[in-house]
Amino acid sequence: MPGYLDHARIGPLSHRAAAALAAATALAGRADPADLDRLFALSDAARTSAARLLDARPHEIALAPSTSNGLFTVAAALRGPGTVLVPRGEFPANVYPWLRFAGRGGPDVRLLDPDGQRHITADLLRRHLTPDVTALTVSAVDSLTGHVAPLAALKEVLGPDRLLIVDAIQGLGAVPLEADAADVLVSGGQKWLRAGWGAALLLIRDQCGERLAPGLGGWAGVTEPFAVRHPAPSLPGAAAHLATNPDFPAAAAIGAAVDDLLDQGGPAVVGTRIRATLAELLDRARRAGAEVLSDGLGHRERAGIGTFRLPGHDPATVHRALEASGVIVTRRDEWIRLSPHASTPSAAADLFAEALQTPTHRTTRTHTDTHSTPGTTASTSTSTSTSTSTSTESSAHPRTDIQEPTCPTS
Repeated sequence: MPGYLDHARIGPLSHRAAAALAAATALAGRADPADLDRLFALSDAARTSAARLLDARPHEIALAPSTSNGLFTVAAALRGPGTVLVPRGEFPANVYPWLRFAGRGGPDVRLLDPDGQRHITADLLRRHLTPDVTALTVSAVDSLTGHVAPLAALKEVLGPDRLLIVDAIQGLGAVPLEADAADVLVSGGQKWLRAGWGAALLLIRDQCGERLAPGLGGWAGVTEPFAVRHPAPSLPGAAAHLATNPDFPAAAAIGAAVDDLLDQGGPAVVGTRIRATLAELLDRARRAGAEVLSDGLGHRERAGIGTFRLPGHDPATVHRALEASGVIVTRRDEWIRLSPHASTPSAAADLFAEALQTPTHRTTRTHTDTHSTPGTTASTSTSTSTSTSTSTESSAHPRTDIQEPTCPTS
């Protein structure tokens, strides 16, 4: 669909990922033992490709079922005492794992308030960095504003003895990330990688491996899974944290998606196209009178997400008008979120701009009042219509200075 601008919610399967998923599913439906070996090989290939993308070693990569599962795996591995810092605006997937394990052997949780803005900065982190802090967990890209976290600067403040844990699902595959700064990184494939559900990349770098016990590591994470006596020694690297084998067709799909990304020139090339398309869409929104959330972000500070609202207009009405015109976006509270991809055609900007005319013209369109008294001019009729419509919307939504929402969005 030319008007599909919702990759931050779901990225439709790419052709390459879909083909890999279908081929691996066909293998799983056959009984030849060699086919099982081929499925394992597809998983290994996906890890190797992910290592290229993340500038890591293949043994530092494991395949988790999802971003949430990967974060829970890390939370189970990070033992106390200590404190993990969590920015208050984080998406809940990066909040609940730490809350659930606090008091169950994991570190305490301290929520950071970002001084009137949604994103954390190096200065803010520095002010809250007390001796008990052992880790910071943060999204590489904010799911509402599209702000790219300064991972390298955050890691510099943390230093080598504290962990930087990154939820990268809203950035990986969309724009370049400072992934080499992350000690731990987790990202599912169903958004910008366009690989579907069932597999996520879990990066645990060697330098922090000894500080993460295999809390959820099961039989697939040990050297001798069929030993007579257990427990057996853990596997080296990220595999020690695996509870069981991955979903092999999903592993094949995410591996194919990563290869596709790399073949297109990697995040730098793809990200340039995404950012250019997003910039055009946001410019069209501004021309329609929209307010853009975090409009002061620099080019490299914004990823593939841009969010706007039309002051004086019901956001639900705006969202319905866009959808009726074939423009697929996400609405969260007062805000409409745009998230194009590199495959988004140039026609999407015109389609989006045209769709915005429906709600914006509703309050100003000229019409003939058949019940007007003789002699009433058309301009008088138009003025009355405008005043009435504006008054109705203003009474339903009297405030246009609503604060940015404190609850995050996917």
